[in-house]
Amino acid sequence: MALHDAGHAVTVFEAGHTPGGRAQRLSAHAGFGAPLDNGQHILLGAYSATLALMRRLHRNPAEHLWRLPLTLATPNGSFHLRAPRLPAPLHTAAALLGARGLSWAERLAAVRLVRSLQRRAWRPDAATVTDLMREHRQPDALVQRLWRPLCLAALNTTTDAASAALFCAVLRDTLDAPREASDLLLPRTDLSALWPDAAAALCDMRYGHPVRQLAVRPDAVDVDDETFDAVVLAVPPPRAARLLAPLPDASALQHTLDAFSFLPIGTFTLRLARPLAHWPAPMVMLQDDPAQGRHGQWLFDRTRLLGLRSADPEITVVVSDATALAALPRGEAAQALTAQLRAEVHLPEVLASKLVIDKHATFAAVPGLARPDVRTPWPRLVLAGDWTDTGYPGVLEGAVRSGQAAAQALVQSFAQG
Repeated sequence: MALHDAGHAVTVFEAGHTPGGRAQRLSAHAGFGAPLDNGQHILLGAYSATLALMRRLHRNPAEHLWRLPLTLATPNGSFHLRAPRLPAPLHTAAALLGARGLSWAERLAAVRLVRSLQRRAWRPDAATVTDLMREHRQPDALVQRLWRPLCLAALNTTTDAASAALFCAVLRDTLDAPREASDLLLPRTDLSALWPDAAAALCDMRYGHPVRQLAVRPDAVDVDDETFDAVVLAVPPPRAARLLAPLPDASALQHTLDAFSFLPIGTFTLRLARPLAHWPAPMVMLQDDPAQGRHGQWLFDRTRLLGLRSADPEITVVVSDATALAALPRGEAAQALTAQLRAEVHLPEVLASKLVIDKHATFAAVPGLARPDVRTPWPRLVLAGDWTDTGYPGVLEGAVRSGQAAAQALVQSFAQG
């Protein structure tokens, strides 16, 4: 979008047939009232770059995103946290102190952690989120109810492995910011319709064309023997490493790209014979325990979010870190998720279901991971992706910020001749 606005013609080589990359709709599936996505995404009010991009593409966030205050709740109401409509930082304190399902000692411990991190400018000494919890003496029940689900939702990485620095960056921009920053924004349409369709309409889209070869020159880049003034390489790190390998001076960047590892995300969508009982919010928390065969972490009401017919209710279960689920045969994985739902929400008859597991959905947000800048040794070739050095984990806001930084780098390169 930024390059288009700067007056440049943009050609996009897309290996698939739908815009959106790792956040896109899948082809239609019989038995469902709306297209399925390759993964459920949660946005935050803090995602300023994403919301600005939607507006520039004439996609009104108020129409396409369901905004609600930060709300974490179990279906049975045993745990419920909701940020009231108070000025910051009162909304954070009120949410933590008023959380149902936590003891007063646990509520005070949560407030104490937030205040301590504020005093440290959200720069933790701990390496992992688990280390952070221990350093600040957070009770186990509080970690399981609050901090672990937030970590999984934000970083898609378990607390034992997740970077405390990245987790604190997300907490900083949501809890230590204007009240609206902590709001949850849930898509009310499929992910490609959210904004990738509108962006693709401004470009020359080459669908079904995975790039196989790059060659760089001082003032141009060849893509599969077609010459362009510049290239934004927006592919996952392993693919980027393979494409860059033949280029001169690529070894250091290749070493950085090879250090990434990836984690799966599971999305299980069901159409039911009748609606579930009333939920406290369109997104609720499930009580996961992979060791006991309970993998689901989040439950979404597709009927409410997408405006589907109430006579044909649909729900979606999300597994943020689906490593254990992905190790199961697909049928067994679906059965495990269905059994968990029956135990937690009294599941009605299932009329249709679809399990999607994206095995490389997000990079593992581990401590000490070196993430590259968008600039490369070649002025007319830049990188883009949520895995670049955005300061955020692998989320949509990071991808948008990376794309904007890549476009700015190319505009500066053009200006310098």
